[in-house]
Amino acid sequence: MRDHAARTRVGLTAGPDTVRAGEDPRIHITRSGLRALEFQGRSLRLLPKQPAASVLNGRHASRFRGRGLNFEELREYLPGDDPRTIDWKVTARTGSPHVRVFTEERDRPVLLLVDQRISMFFGTRHNMKSVTAAEAAALIAFRVLDQGDRIGGIVFGDESVGELRPRKSRQALDQFLLALERANHALSADAPTVDPAMPLNQPLASALRIARRNHLVVIISDFDEIDVQTEKMIGTLSRHNDLILCPVTDPISRDIPEGFKLVVSDGNLQAELDTSSRQTDQSLRMFVSERLNKLLSWQRRFGLSVLPLDTGEDTLPQILRLTGHRGSIRKNQR
Repeated sequence: MRDHAARTRVGLTAGPDTVRAGEDPRIHITRSGLRALEFQGRSLRLLPKQPAASVLNGRHASRFRGRGLNFEELREYLPGDDPRTIDWKVTARTGSPHVRVFTEERDRPVLLLVDQRISMFFGTRHNMKSVTAAEAAALIAFRVLDQGDRIGGIVFGDESVGELRPRKSRQALDQFLLALERANHALSADAPTVDPAMPLNQPLASALRIARRNHLVVIISDFDEIDVQTEKMIGTLSRHNDLILCPVTDPISRDIPEGFKLVVSDGNLQAELDTSSRQTDQSLRMFVSERLNKLLSWQRRFGLSVLPLDTGEDTLPQILRLTGHRGSIRKNQR
């Protein structure tokens, strides 16, 4: 990005400290708050072998590839070698059986796409969607680094996309947390209106460029501003990588109170939505259900995983429950 202000906003350049004294952590995150999640993040499991109750296991789970294989050498067949590793072309050319030897990759790159657009600056209970997304990303990042894999991220706001290519270092994780903090603190109720809003396709294009194959890609977003092109890009990503979608929603989106009045604004104009109107209530419910149904259709079509997150409760217990860690949940609830 050429724009210095945009680069600073997503934490890619040095800039003034954006932490606000006395800030409510349910509205804006801080690096210190995210760092406090490190120990909790170690209880997550993101490896291919999942508990039976995990949403990452079973019928609609992604085809977890685990760590890939690197080609090491071509040598003559020895007694005890797996016949499936025989290279038949070389065998035919040389007249003697040869096998291809592979070793397991030492680490696996993980790419986290974290939505910090203005649509995420919303919450009626417990957290803003932007906070839940940042906490989930931090928890996963700590677990990834702890298990010896590379961590990278794409943090995107309304005007900019910050890219951090996967690296296996504490410094890389700290840069990711800084990018999260700065993008999160750029969100406010009086932020200037951006028109048009950044579609999800722009950060997805960055992900396609970085995660060409054998990555674990996790997208944490409310999936606002999606279209036919988004679906194509999701399909391409899932074809060569493991893909987890984490839709972040607010409790009100699935349980709209009767007679509830909501004032919405684009920064210039505002309108009041009154659910005592049957037509308004049905339109809101249809809007919410259509977005979720779209993600579920991607799950069935592309074999990816969907791990839904809710702003109405703490982030860690949700992820533990969805990934089948029942014992860990009971421990954290005491």
